Amino acid sequence: MLKLFYQRRSIRKFTDQPIEAEKLDRIVQAALLAPSSKSKYPCEFILIDQKEINEQLSMSKPHGASFLKNTPYSIVVAADTEKSDVWIEDSSIAASYIQLQAEKEGLGSCWIQIREREYSLDKSSESYIQDVLKMPSNLKILAIIAIGYKDGEKPAREASYLKREKIHYNSF
Repeated sequence: MLKLFYQRRSIRKFTDQPIEAEKLDRIVQAALLAPSSKSKYPCEFILIDQKEINEQLSMSKPHGASFLKNTPYSIVVAADTEKSDVWIEDSSIAASYIQLQAEKEGLGSCWIQIREREYSLDKSSESYIQDVLKMPSNLKILAIIAIGYKDGEKPAREASYLKREKIHYNSF
C-alpha cells in the first residue's frame, strides 16, 4: 500500500481512452467505504462522464479547473451539511479514497478545490456548480476529482522527498 502513496501524483492531462465500468465501480466502492464520523455518511457523489458537463465545470473557477474540459471523467464530492458538522473531514477522506483507488486502477487523478473558491466577484464556485448540476442547497461541495488514463507519466516520489523534520515525538 505504501508504494501506492509514493506513486500517486496529481495528473492534469488525460488520454481519450474510456475508463472501464469495472474500474469506475471499484472507485465508487472506495468512496462509499470511506469512514464517516459517527457513521453519519453525509457524502454525495456526482459522477460526470459527459464532455459538455466537464467543459462547464472547467469554468467553475478562474484558476485550477480549466483542464477539466479535457477530462474524460470527474466526480463532484459533496455532502449534506444537515447530516454532519464534520462534512469537510468526511468528504476529504472520501476524496482521498477516490484518488488512491484511481491510482491502484492505473488511472490518474487531480483534486480540484471548490470549497471557498470564487467563480466571479459575486458568485462562488460552489454556487456555479450547484446551478450547472441542479443540486439541492443543503449539499455543499468540497472538490471535484478529475480521473482518466494518464497522458504521460510522472515519476514516483523517492524516500528523500519525505520531510521527516515534520515528525515530533511526545511534544513539539
